[in-house]
Amino acid sequence: MSTSRAPRPRVGRSLKPLGHPLAWSALWCLAIAAVVVVSLWPAPDLPMPPGGDKLHHFIGYGALAAAAVQLFARWPALLGAGLGLVLLGIGLEYAQGAMTQTRMADGADALANTLGVIAGLATRLTPWRDLLLRIDPRRSDRMHP
Repeated sequence: MSTSRAPRPRVGRSLKPLGHPLAWSALWCLAIAAVVVVSLWPAPDLPMPPGGDKLHHFIGYGALAAAAVQLFARWPALLGAGLGLVLLGIGLEYAQGAMTQTRMADGADALANTLGVIAGLATRLTPWRDLLLRIDPRRSDRMHP
């Protein structure tokens, strides 16, 4: 009696062979949605050093791009994700100026977003590029030799 399981359906060639690629992708999309909500939510009145918000922009978009590196196996998909993040950052800056009363469009924020995306995508060139593959306990290539 054979106890082998049917092979898992392939999600797509662009994603890395994670155990739950759709779940990881959904988490990434939720993080992007959180950035959209926080960007359009009324700004809190917190004291911040001059330019301090630029660091937040850089880190936030850098983290989103680095997460894309963990998900996407191929450069075209990764570059598409990076371009999408850059365009999102530009679009949100425009929306802040056009649609909110408590925020304003700032080209320097869009630049910080873009530099963060570039830094996050650069993790593709480091040993960290496959961190999620190494820690994912249900990786699909472990399940199907």
